[in-house]
Amino acid sequence: MTDIFREVEEDVRRERFEKFWKAYGNYLIAALVLVFVGIGAWQLWDRHEQQERAKVAATFIAAQRITNPQAAASAFVDIARDAPKGYATVARLSEAAAMFASGQQGSAIDLYKQIAKDDSGPIGMIARLRAAWALSDTASRTDLQDLLKPLDQPGSAWRQNAEEVLAYADYRAMDVKSALAKYAALAVDPQAPDALRRRAEAMTAFLRNGGAVSYGTVPADATPPPPQAATSVQQGAPPAPAPAK
Repeated sequence: MTDIFREVEEDVRRERFEKFWKAYGNYLIAALVLVFVGIGAWQLWDRHEQQERAKVAATFIAAQRITNPQAAASAFVDIARDAPKGYATVARLSEAAAMFASGQQGSAIDLYKQIAKDDSGPIGMIARLRAAWALSDTASRTDLQDLLKPLDQPGSAWRQNAEEVLAYADYRAMDVKSALAKYAALAVDPQAPDALRRRAEAMTAFLRNGGAVSYGTVPADATPPPPQAATSVQQGAPPAPAPAK
């Protein structure tokens, strides 16, 4: 009896499966085909993207090796126009650096500011910091402080870099007390990069030893002319005749 019930049960399951397959089999086959086609298409697209990224990387490296700043800026413009977003943003940053090196400081600073406005990540922070250093000898401390405000925040990884620019702005404005306090704090700040701490230590020693004191202007050269030249000037001697041809 057990075998009979088992055979009946198997026949029922088989009949149910056949009904299910007749109703939905074509859909299942189509779904499997779509899955395999999708996997193949994704692999092809991923391979294409890798090839494109490799091309852009090679082009970017070639642009970095250009020694003429104007030509380099032009090359980075092309990369920024055609490359994916990540490379395009870095190319704009390099374009600004090349423009600055070629003497186009105003345009370079404007581009740095635009990058900082468009990007709130590390590239934008670097652009903002470079713009601040480019303006550090001409802009007011208030303008620099406004430009660096997103960096100069508690917990920001860029705060020490911003404070270094502001310390230099105080030094340039001859606010020695404020500049010395900032540099001294940066020199012992464990969160500051090693190179920045060394610069701060050097500036702290410089200011503490009176390096910011103005001693006037360098006097004009008071060395008397050679005796022969002095005699010629006093006597109004004519210039030496030209050699005979």
